[in-house]
Amino acid sequence: MIYQVSHTTTYNYEHGVSFCHNIATLKPKEVAGQTLLDYHLDITPIPEEISEKIDFFGNTVTRFSIQKQHSKLKVIASSKILKEVSTVSSIYNNPAAQQITLQQALLELKSNSTEILHVKQFCLESVLVANITSNIKAYAEVSFQPNRSIFEAAFELMQRIYTDFEFNAEVTNVATPIHDVMKLKKGVCQDFAQIAIACVRSVGLPARYVSGYIETLPPPGKEKLIGTDASHAWFSMFIPYFGWVDFDPTNNQIPSNQHIIISHGRDYYDVPPLKGVIYSTGKNKMKVAVDIRPVI
Repeated sequence: MIYQVSHTTTYNYEHGVSFCHNIATLKPKEVAGQTLLDYHLDITPIPEEISEKIDFFGNTVTRFSIQKQHSKLKVIASSKILKEVSTVSSIYNNPAAQQITLQQALLELKSNSTEILHVKQFCLESVLVANITSNIKAYAEVSFQPNRSIFEAAFELMQRIYTDFEFNAEVTNVATPIHDVMKLKKGVCQDFAQIAIACVRSVGLPARYVSGYIETLPPPGKEKLIGTDASHAWFSMFIPYFGWVDFDPTNNQIPSNQHIIISHGRDYYDVPPLKGVIYSTGKNKMKVAVDIRPVI
């Protein structure tokens, strides 16, 4: 499947801005099952300075500065992506990967191989997944038992979060602590991903945050509306001898062709689509619209 993606972010500044410096993490990754066919970043006003680099986590980030007075900033990321995902079939057709237990995984993670040393950083607490308390670990241990397959445990954890938590965009924001989300049992995809990451890390396993998109299919017979898709988030757990496996607790599924990966990080703080600093006063309004369409 080939998808055309448009991600538009618009800022309107009440009193204008004399200078802004921004970092955009909007370019889809080149990973197994996902090929980037085309990408373009259109910024208005045109930046005086712009550069692109690969960050510590292997994501493409664009830095740009606008050094003149402006009352509006508009950033449009346009991408064309080929999805040929085999993750679902490969994990289900790999008995060895499915059978690795928590006890075995923790033993393998004591290795000092290059791969294991790299994934160990995802066992540690991070800015938004910090102070993992006993109630989060207790919630995780319902699924993660020493002699149980960690794939089965993560799959069950995904199902439990989907069942136990209510999707509600009105109760949290990007800075809401995971402990509040755990107490409220409400939030959005970002919150559910970070709750899952906290649970997986609480039992000593590596888990990372995945930022991307998911195609939203319209009801049968209805035309899809432009801008109804949104940024999405899910989590990934490392299984020794197999690699990273993704789980989407918001939709209770292992991501497949409809999930487009933009970036990986320890949590949302590492990979927001757009962040920056401005010289301004007054109120600022932000609007985001994402549209994903299959290319016929």
